Amino acid sequence: MKNALVIVTLSALITATANTQAQPQAPETAAAATQESPAPLTAKPPASSKKVATGKTEDPLPSVQLTAPLLYKLLRAELALQRGDWQLAYVSMLVTAQETRDPRLAERAAKVALSAKQVGEALSAVRLWHELAPNSDEANQFYLGLIILGDNLKEARPILIERLRQASPQTRGVLILEIQRLLANTKDKNAAFALLEEVTTPYQDLVETHLALAQSAFTKNDIARANSEAQIALKLKPDMELAVLMVAQSTSSRAEALQILADFLKTNPKAREVRVAYAKILIDNKQYDQAREQFEQLLKDDPKDLTILYAMGILGAQTNDIPMAEKYLTAYLQALEDNPDESRDPVQAQLIMSQIAEDRKDYATALKWLAQVEPGPAYMAAQIRSAQLMAMGGDLNGGRNLLSHLKPQGQREQIQVIVAEAQLLRDANRVPEAMTVLSNGLKRFPDDTGLLYDYAMLAEKANKMDAMETALRKIIRLAPDNQHAYNALGYSFADRNIHLQEALALIEKASKIAPEDPFIMDSMGWVQFRLGRLQEAENYLRRAYAIRPDVEIGVHLGEVLWVKGQRAEAQKFWRDANQKDPQSDLLKSTLTRLRAQL
Repeated sequence: MKNALVIVTLSALITATANTQAQPQAPETAAAATQESPAPLTAKPPASSKKVATGKTEDPLPSVQLTAPLLYKLLRAELALQRGDWQLAYVSMLVTAQETRDPRLAERAAKVALSAKQVGEALSAVRLWHELAPNSDEANQFYLGLIILGDNLKEARPILIERLRQASPQTRGVLILEIQRLLANTKDKNAAFALLEEVTTPYQDLVETHLALAQSAFTKNDIARANSEAQIALKLKPDMELAVLMVAQSTSSRAEALQILADFLKTNPKAREVRVAYAKILIDNKQYDQAREQFEQLLKDDPKDLTILYAMGILGAQTNDIPMAEKYLTAYLQALEDNPDESRDPVQAQLIMSQIAEDRKDYATALKWLAQVEPGPAYMAAQIRSAQLMAMGGDLNGGRNLLSHLKPQGQREQIQVIVAEAQLLRDANRVPEAMTVLSNGLKRFPDDTGLLYDYAMLAEKANKMDAMETALRKIIRLAPDNQHAYNALGYSFADRNIHLQEALALIEKASKIAPEDPFIMDSMGWVQFRLGRLQEAENYLRRAYAIRPDVEIGVHLGEVLWVKGQRAEAQKFWRDANQKDPQSDLLKSTLTRLRAQL
């Protein structure tokens, strides 16, 4: 197939250089014969076959003799491109374009560079293309797009002024908005705004001028100017949705923005984009019932609107209205299946539906949803979750078998699969096998701190403290800012009531890295308790529990209070812990050791 592509491309190139005299019509370019050329940076220009019909001046083509050396250069360029050597292809094509003065070869060189994402080289070729074909709409648009992308605004200025001057009254407004979008790609937003303001000065009567200025001002964070320009645009065209949306967007108060959109909808009830924006702001404002009313109104007008079906499903999931989430996400996925839309990704909806089924412990249905996730960014995570659900449903071997048949790409995904299998075994209380899986993983990736940490936690569970300590100290050497390693090692010492000064130093180091981490506060409270500093211990543990009322933190706080003689309050924390996790081994062992009761 690659050879066929080379033949087609060469055929077009040979045609481009075999003319013995200038022709009134340009043949198809080589770039058009391939699928490698990127889309133009602005709107697609009219087809070349229409240029004569519209009265535009046609650029003459040079008279070039197709010699053996020229054919060799063209062949070498195309073969280089097929081998992935864009540099050789680009240089050969550009040099040949300079020698022959054929704009189609300059165009080909430009698109080769753009395909390789080499903007600087592309601009050099586009400059030549523009020079050789000054009447080409496509060359002009590529040229304008690239010089703006390169922040060459002085060079762009006369072009923009001339393009607006030549535009018909019917197309000038659209062109102004195109120019604004193009200038939005520049790094210097202030300079871009100044240029837009200058070139649109003669066209202050156009609503698009003020809308473009509003958007450009908003981009450079000049909210006041954005609002004033949007207000002018709305006065010029009171029913314009884009204008009122820009007014709302540039309003400092969310309540005021809601009122602006609500008032607009009263007089323009069919303004769909405004209603969608209104509903989104209501969601941001946590006014979920009102947002739902707006979405339902939109669905009355168009029951199969994919955007609204999806929004309703997400709103249901966000508000824990499970029937609503299922109803609308199912409808969304069904509509998407009936009418596939490449611009829409069903994955998020599938994952939510899977989670809903999992929450009700319907693992079979959850697995069916996950099985629909196609290869892509979420595929590996979906497969791993499928393996976990299989194990949770009692099929541990099935879950491990699924993991063994995955084909992870790169180190990150390979490690994800290793960790997942170890977790399945750990959850099944097959700790030695889980440690073997992680140990084998560390032979392949000995310096991966995530694997080392998981191995350390399993080693602790297996009461292999030396192995745990070795792994954690290695993490500290490899990643000196890893607070989890400091905290885990320090807590382990404190929990066993050994090396308490080192434990304190380790936990203090972790606390400096992550001062608001409640689990590090818990460790600090626990080492203070071991050191006999009961008040300091209570203070740390209360802070930790206020941030995260975790079972383990509550059990620790209860023990400190019990030792201090505040036994009724201690029992309260233990009862809370028992309510959250009646099977807590830590709570049971603590009560037994202290001979305490709930």
